[in-house]
Amino acid sequence: MREVTAKSMKLNRDLEKMLSEALDRDLLVRIGWGRGGDEKPKEGEIGVITHLPEKSRVLLLGNLGECAGAMNQGGNFTLQGHCSSMAGAFQERGRINIEKDAGDKIGTHMIGGMINVQGSVSNNAGELMRGGTIIVKGHSGERTGAGMSGGTIIVLGSVGKEPGVGMTGGKIIVAGNCPPPGQGADMRSMESNEISEISEHLEPLGLSINKDALVIVAVDKSDNNTKTPKSSITEGFEKISITTSSSKSLSEYNALDNHTLINSIGNEDEGLLFPIPWLIERDEGITENSEIVSQQPFLVKSNPRNNDLLIINKENIITATKDLGKCSGIVLNMTSLPSMNDAEIEALIVSMTSKVQEKSLIMLKDRVERVENLFRLIVELNLDGAIVDASSPGGSRAAAALPRIGLAARAINMKEQNKTLMIELDKCPSAEDLIVAKGAGFSVIVAPQTNEKISIEETLIELNSNLRGWMINLGIQSLEEVTRRNLRAMDYDTAAISGLRLIGYDRPLPMWLGN
Repeated sequence: MREVTAKSMKLNRDLEKMLSEALDRDLLVRIGWGRGGDEKPKEGEIGVITHLPEKSRVLLLGNLGECAGAMNQGGNFTLQGHCSSMAGAFQERGRINIEKDAGDKIGTHMIGGMINVQGSVSNNAGELMRGGTIIVKGHSGERTGAGMSGGTIIVLGSVGKEPGVGMTGGKIIVAGNCPPPGQGADMRSMESNEISEISEHLEPLGLSINKDALVIVAVDKSDNNTKTPKSSITEGFEKISITTSSSKSLSEYNALDNHTLINSIGNEDEGLLFPIPWLIERDEGITENSEIVSQQPFLVKSNPRNNDLLIINKENIITATKDLGKCSGIVLNMTSLPSMNDAEIEALIVSMTSKVQEKSLIMLKDRVERVENLFRLIVELNLDGAIVDASSPGGSRAAAALPRIGLAARAINMKEQNKTLMIELDKCPSAEDLIVAKGAGFSVIVAPQTNEKISIEETLIELNSNLRGWMINLGIQSLEEVTRRNLRAMDYDTAAISGLRLIGYDRPLPMWLGN
């Protein structure tokens, strides 16, 4: 763990304790001063002072890194210093005051509240914001308000190129120099009623707006709408068969182990146990009173049990705090969250992991098209593992994802570094699918329960029975014994896209022999 990561997590955990007492007594939490009032400023902490609760008040002396004050839920945070990118990101309510400069993407995806910057900000201020107010006393960089759909940005200085590009709502007020607005935006003079509205925000801060300030608004909302292509899997592992590599056979009474244990980094004694190697996707934790269901982990968006993983999306990133202490780990869904650089991702992870239980699993999820970058992040940030979404825009075959994932994992030594690897499919797996996934190097399949005619309990019972039958047939006592050599492509096309041995031919096709 990097030094900045360790001190950031300590700050967050200390703050959690201080806030509890401060809220009870309506006190201001002061950070960056010793008991005698001597200055001990913070320097470079990332992902800190996030998810502040309603009515909380925090004053911090120092300069912070990425995601300072992000996911604010109604608190009042004042920073006596400057900060890096994504300050106040995803803010829902509350107020943030930054007394010096701020970096890129301040207030990105914010929903409400106010962010006041007494200095200047860098690029993409208010990017994709949906509500609230951002006030910048100094200057703002390029693409101010890019993609915003609501809220107000007030810049008393000048702005860089392409202000308002892609905006569909809200407004940007610029008092200084302003270049032509970006595509989808238009510029006009400020109206008299707007001057009164803006003054209500500025006067309490001792600021004012000149009457010749410019207003940037969306031209035509319909022209800026973007529809993301749907990703899907047109074919799973149906055309991959399983063959035995053992000459021994097992009896029905042989002890069989179809469990999978996943450990977090540095925790080899205990971990998350999967009776069946299937992480069931579901909106929220299940309360079904069944032993087999209670033992099987789920991947949920809310209300997790203590053996469930909580997936963090754009939709629940603010409200996830109520669930972070209950789950067995978190999965940051990179397909749903905005584009971020490595430092911003790490800051977001710090913010979340500061609130989970010790030894919780920390994982990332992304699509197979970005698997190389996904694995790189897992290793460089020292996370526990990855979920690879095998779907692609327009549809794909799951078998086609296997070589790319395998080569990427081998290139970065995922197995040797004990990183957990899961693959996400879009329908309930069969026992054969689970064995194929094991043979391809995955610990677990991630998929929803898609058969509405049968309960989760019945599905798990059937899968358990079928898995044991396959293990006896293969002559293995543990699923960990299954390897790629147990897999065969059932036709030429599947052998060509997967790199698996063609059944009957029992060797890879010529184009794969070099690998």
